[in-house]
Amino acid sequence: MENASIIILFLFVLFTLLGTGVWVGLALMGVAWVGMELFTTRPVGDVMLTTIWSASSSWTLTALPMFIWMGEILYRTRLSEDMFRGLSPWMAPLPGGLVHTNIVGCTVFAAVSGSSAATLTTVGKMSIPELRKRNYPENMVIGTLAGAATLGLMIPPSLTLIVYGVTINESISKLFFAGILPGLILAAMFMAYVAIMSRVSTRWNPDAEPPLTFAQKVANSRFLLPVICLILLVIGSMYLGFATATEAAAFGVIGSLVLAASQGSLNWTTFTESLMGATRTSAMIALILAGAAFLSLSMGFTGLPRGLADLIAQWDLTRFELLIVLLVFYIILGCFLDGISSVVLTMAVVEPMIREAGIDLIWFGIFIVVVVEMAQITPPIGFNLFVLQGMTDHEMSYIAKAAIPMFLIMVLMVFVLIWFPEIATWLPENIRQR
Repeated sequence: MENASIIILFLFVLFTLLGTGVWVGLALMGVAWVGMELFTTRPVGDVMLTTIWSASSSWTLTALPMFIWMGEILYRTRLSEDMFRGLSPWMAPLPGGLVHTNIVGCTVFAAVSGSSAATLTTVGKMSIPELRKRNYPENMVIGTLAGAATLGLMIPPSLTLIVYGVTINESISKLFFAGILPGLILAAMFMAYVAIMSRVSTRWNPDAEPPLTFAQKVANSRFLLPVICLILLVIGSMYLGFATATEAAAFGVIGSLVLAASQGSLNWTTFTESLMGATRTSAMIALILAGAAFLSLSMGFTGLPRGLADLIAQWDLTRFELLIVLLVFYIILGCFLDGISSVVLTMAVVEPMIREAGIDLIWFGIFIVVVVEMAQITPPIGFNLFVLQGMTDHEMSYIAKAAIPMFLIMVLMVFVLIWFPEIATWLPENIRQR
């Protein structure tokens, strides 16, 4: 009963603050402040300052703003147009045709962006006009773009994985490599769905693409070389042990600046816009992390995380049952909070449960990212839905309905991860670590 009262109090204060429009990071600090005042005798101000400074000065966290900056620089280049020209000749002959450029384009750009929103915006401005021009079904164009853009949260460099790793003090590099195979498998599942729908849907009647010779396809592929080189630079430097995640992020920023300059799209305006965009996003995430660190400390003083972990232990749930409970919990939470907020807000309570159940924390990081991806396309605050609404002028209900098949595929991916955990654990266990 005591734990229930504490939970109700925390939730009441949190949703009151969020409902009044207070920033998520400040709302977390407000909840923590109330908890410290009511349940401890320590001076709250001193504890808050110390905790916020410790959370904000983490060396691991330096990778976050640099990966964000890399994505911002690439977003302002001609990368999207070049990607479409390089991908479309190879995608056209496949069942489903050029709709696959949405999925493959998002997969490729996710490997240099780390952000779902940047991936969606970049690939969307490339593919939507071209696919509409060729009379592809609108719901498939919108749905596949909404779903595939979430790969930016899983395929490294993933901002969500960085935040998760910082929160639970796990290796960012291992988390990055854990996300590669699941990300590629999820992309393949999206592509399989498109191929099946192209065969069974009566509304699938796009314009035929002009045939190209193999030599012409290879010639067009040269437009993909810059982004592939950048991916190899960032991921390869970590894989070979030459760089940590933070150092790889620095390589990525330098590489993206060189790429932008070589395309002629780097000038003072694009440089300052990318820098300010990265600063705003990084500051927002850092504030959320600082608030979450203070809230975690406050909850630790109340004994709530351990109490909840003991309570669930008394339920005698199997690992599978615990993961299903967490799956439902995060899906519901994702309807009201963005992914990063969901991760940092709940880790103080969820981490003891996971450790108690003997679940691998690297594997759980991929599990939670897949579930958080669903939050990007679930109303009422699915961020990808808002971005697509601004890009397409469709009603929110139409976009959410078009994204439902992608949501169900992600649910299936969760069960694939549970049945075959090696998908997420094999690569980081066998990687050469620096």
